Amino acid sequence: MDERTPVLIGAGQFTYRGDPAVSPAPTQLLKIAAERAAADAGIGAQGLAGIDSLAVVGYTIDAPGSKRGMIPHATNPPATLSTHLGAAPRWSVYSEMGGNTPQYLVNMLAERIARGETDLALAVGCEFLGSATKRAVKGLSFDDWKAVEDETLDLPRRVGDPRNGSTPYEIRHGLSRPINIYPLFENALRARDGRSIPDHQARLGKLFADFSKVAVDNPDAWFRTQRTPEELIEVSEKNRMIGFPYPKLLNAITEVDQSAGVLVASVKKARELGVPEDKWVYLHGCADATDLWYPLDRQDFHSSPAMRLTGKRAFEMAGVTLADIDVIDLYSCFPVAVEVGAEELGLSLDDPRGLTVTGGLPYAGGPGNNYVMHSIAVMMDRLRAKPKAFGLVTGNGWFLTKQSTGIYSTKAPDKPFEREDPKVLQAQIDALPHPEVIEKPQGRGVIETYTVVHKREGPFLGIVVGRDANGRRFAANTPADPQTLASLEASEQIGRSGTVAQQGDLNIFTPD
Repeated sequence: MDERTPVLIGAGQFTYRGDPAVSPAPTQLLKIAAERAAADAGIGAQGLAGIDSLAVVGYTIDAPGSKRGMIPHATNPPATLSTHLGAAPRWSVYSEMGGNTPQYLVNMLAERIARGETDLALAVGCEFLGSATKRAVKGLSFDDWKAVEDETLDLPRRVGDPRNGSTPYEIRHGLSRPINIYPLFENALRARDGRSIPDHQARLGKLFADFSKVAVDNPDAWFRTQRTPEELIEVSEKNRMIGFPYPKLLNAITEVDQSAGVLVASVKKARELGVPEDKWVYLHGCADATDLWYPLDRQDFHSSPAMRLTGKRAFEMAGVTLADIDVIDLYSCFPVAVEVGAEELGLSLDDPRGLTVTGGLPYAGGPGNNYVMHSIAVMMDRLRAKPKAFGLVTGNGWFLTKQSTGIYSTKAPDKPFEREDPKVLQAQIDALPHPEVIEKPQGRGVIETYTVVHKREGPFLGIVVGRDANGRRFAANTPADPQTLASLEASEQIGRSGTVAQQGDLNIFTPD
């Protein structure tokens, strides 16, 4: 085997459930995961200090438009972590936003190793919004975090696409947050398939009840509680509606304190470090691409060409088919991400192999951009326990936008690692036809998809993506009166006609 073949040699996870007043600082969370990955590989602190490449997953708090407020964290997380590890990597990066990021970083590091640019790399990330939010709300001190967070360094080198996930036009109309946008995809999928709202809700409950069952057996899961389908979809005080049709328990939980990291090495370096070969997990296939970037530019709201094409390319690179896959983890921030991902890959929602190894983002936890690092870590354990089996991991960023796929196995590859330039797939996706977008529609229109956004007090915002009389796509809000908002949830609205006009800088769609 080529000595430059990349191999994952260690993985570590950590979940903190203790007193928020003494919770680990972000760099401490990263350090714990890194040390656990080193222990898993059997290389210890000295081996960990020898990393020559470091990739840290971007914190949610550093997302475009995020308000840092009073929460301290390192200005340069890779540099701060390196100091705490006693490491001096010659290449270190901090990622842009996106749930695809961990798989994207592993793909990138594997390519660097195959090219001879890296020998031993650490990819690691964390989220700390759980304790940080509690500290801020309760007025607790962050002095202990400041002691380990170096905020005086220069900004880090960033990797990934830095663009915001939405245009200013979309943001004005509420298409700016996952909890507002993923419901648009879900409602479009339901209408395409011709299911009634009750039948579709039952489908969502069954799908994610199976995910919660997996979380029960995951010691690192945030919520280790099995839920029934009815619990997940019945709206109640504890399970209020967030964005129709998703009650709270169908949404990713981002206020967690979790970290995970993996060590990637060349075969030569793994041997030098004495890592037992029964610990080795190879990346056999991978691919990265994005769908048309902004939501209003998509071909439709019930598919993902990027999911389909990255899956196809990863399978081709690995030389296996879906039938050869034994273990699966599909990105699961909301049900529609799983539904679309499964459809694009040719999977059934009731596939006997299961669709998650962790329990998914609403139950295992959705640590910002780092969830997939946890799924890779669990996948490594599963594959080590089942030698020569193959595992599939998918990552999704922004709004079904960024897609990264990985296929893993303890089976040694029979050819050199060669990652295809992501520009190849991207050119195919960018060339796809899509509707014209109009920012100031006027006159008659029809609903293409929609949602109703709720506060604790109840519904307050209707969001419509529509088509005007010339087939051009637009974003709009609906009148905010209780009767209109209630009607949007009472029955299927896709295909409903109405009139759109401007009020200030907003489009208002009034249904017939």
